[in-house]
Amino acid sequence: MAHRILLADDNEKVRRALTRVLESAGYSVVEAGTGKEALAHLNSSTEFDLLLTDLQMPDMDGLQVLTELKSTDPDLPVIAMSGAFSGRLLKFATTFGVPTLEKPFRAPALLQAVESALRSKASPAA
Repeated sequence: MAHRILLADDNEKVRRALTRVLESAGYSVVEAGTGKEALAHLNSSTEFDLLLTDLQMPDMDGLQVLTELKSTDPDLPVIAMSGAFSGRLLKFATTFGVPTLEKPFRAPALLQAVESALRSKASPAA
């Protein structure tokens, strides 16, 4: 069974491109266009193996999503992503213990980060 990834990004073109890359690698992707939509998916009965979230979204940014998620499902792996002008956001996201990707990034970097995050879930540190 394919790993289920929740992808939250307010930019539809970016979201679609990332979905294509992830699905072509065999992952099942559920898209969310806002932070609130991502939280609704996370609070639904659907189980996810990974959250891939943009940090800059208009209604509820990725840091707010991370804060909510860490209080309800602290074991769900997360990858935070943001543009080059968001270095402070990316740095702050690392305080949550999540890996980050700076946009723009290439497909191999995305897939490597996803595989690494899923491996860390499969074999948690002792």
